[in-house]
Amino acid sequence: MSAALAGALRNASYEVLPFRSTEEKVLAHVPRDVPLTITTTEARGLEPTIDLAVRLGKNGYTAAPHLAARLVRDRAELDEIAERLLESGVERLFVVGGDAAEPAGEFSDAEGLLLALAEGEHRFAHIGIAGYPEGHGKIPDAVISEALRRKTDHADEIVTQLCFNPDTTIDWATGLHASGVGTPVRVGIPGSVNRQKLIRVSAGLGLGQSARFLAKQSAMFWRFFVPSGYRPDKLATALSTQITKPGNNISGFHIFTFNDLEGTERWRQNQLARLN
Repeated sequence: MSAALAGALRNASYEVLPFRSTEEKVLAHVPRDVPLTITTTEARGLEPTIDLAVRLGKNGYTAAPHLAARLVRDRAELDEIAERLLESGVERLFVVGGDAAEPAGEFSDAEGLLLALAEGEHRFAHIGIAGYPEGHGKIPDAVISEALRRKTDHADEIVTQLCFNPDTTIDWATGLHASGVGTPVRVGIPGSVNRQKLIRVSAGLGLGQSARFLAKQSAMFWRFFVPSGYRPDKLATALSTQITKPGNNISGFHIFTFNDLEGTERWRQNQLARLN
């Protein structure tokens, strides 16, 4: 178990938010061998996410911008974005539907954007999509499961949304495998985040986006409101036991940092030192 946990932490990826201070924090605290994804916020649009991915790539990081389908106007804009990223050396994408109430143009979901990328022959080396062990909230389970199966034809990896019950995640991943989906699953877990950091992150998203963020994360938000912050040790340990087992495609961890990069990286390194 300790070897599996150490391997999962050693090969973990991080998710960051595209704030003004993010690049400085990444450079200061994140090793260059840690892959990154960069979220898209509705309030700021796609440009900060794409710009940060390009800048981090130039600094030697492997960075995948979240491309929110509902924020892309049309295929012409999609072609421009894809060409800009590929020409800048950014070869990874994370495609999501996005939370905008109304789509900006022709793409209402991630599946439509993935199909357009394939038809446009944009050759990204790695494309990730989202998985929902506890469901989506606004989309029926049967609909989201069928859409996920179709999207895996155009994806290299599934990254799960936060779920604090390891059994729920394991059962979901096992069911996905049993349905014939063989796409690797990287399980999303929270970093070691304190409440002050989380409050600043939610405030920085803008009023509407922050309200949606808190509503989406209501099941886990209270866990961070302890004096020392939330520590994902038990969750990570329970999930790591499944990484070497057949039948669920769980391949590793994706750590939601909430931009507390110093605290998250310190926690990861402390865990690795303890396990070695």
